[in-house]
Formats: sequence, C-alpha cells, structure tokens
Amino acid sequence: MDMLIMQISLFVLAVILGVELITKVPATLHTPLMSGSNAISGITLVGALLAAGSGEVGGVWTSILGMVAVTLATINVVGGFLVTNRMLRMFRKRG
Repeated sequence: MDMLIMQISLFVLAVILGVELITKVPATLHTPLMSGSNAISGITLVGALLAAGSGEVGGVWTSILGMVAVTLATINVVGGFLVTNRMLRMFRKRG
C-alpha cells in the first residue's frame, strides 16, 4: 500500500511539474524542444519493447501495457520527426 501511495504521489508531482514547465516555455521554443524530446521517446520505445516482450513477471498485463506503450511511443516519435522535418523545411533556402 505504501508503494502505491508513493507511485501515485510521484505521478501527480510529475504532472504538476510538467504543466508548470510547458506553460513557462515561449511558443517559439516548442518546436525545437519537440525535436529534442524525440531522443527521449526513442528510449521510451526501447523500454516499451522490452516490457512487451517479457512474459515472465506480469504475465498478460505486462504484455498488454507494453504494447500500448509501444503504440503511443511510436506515434510520439513519428509525430516529432514530422514536426521537425516541417520546421527544417521552413529554413531551407528557396532558389
């Protein structure tokens, strides 16, 4: 029970901190920060693949949650690369 309370507290703290950080960032920096977060999402994707592939500890629930994490991390990585590509196209010389 103590572990669950600690995990919920950590999650709530992370949400509050994330909201505070995002609201303080100027709009002109959102796209460069998104391209930088692609590396973090790539690491998340590797962890999700490991969780989805391990059938030992959690059984079916670990595989299901791992697959959901793989799907969401993949969407995040692909979306981030599309936004970065679009941003870089804006700075190309036309000629």
